[in-house]
Amino acid sequence: MRVAKERIHHMAESLIARLHELAFLEVTGDRKLLRESLEQTMTEELVIEDRLNAEVRRLMEPYERQIQQGQVDYQKMFTMIKQKLVRDRGIIL
Repeated sequence: MRVAKERIHHMAESLIARLHELAFLEVTGDRKLLRESLEQTMTEELVIEDRLNAEVRRLMEPYERQIQQGQVDYQKMFTMIKQKLVRDRGIIL
């Protein structure tokens, strides 16, 4: 996972605070439980993207030679394959 747990904690806490500040959220129960649940959800979503990125890299392995020779742009191909998988699977990133 690319994002540190401390960063996820901070993002979850900031999101709760901002939604409360804007009156989109009223916390009536245990704020800590809400934050932990949000952290878990954020972590799960990041893991999905990490797995998708790993799959894209595996799909690109047969083209390694062309990439090294400059015949294929790595970033462009990575993005195209990832977008296709996201679209085909209905993944929201």
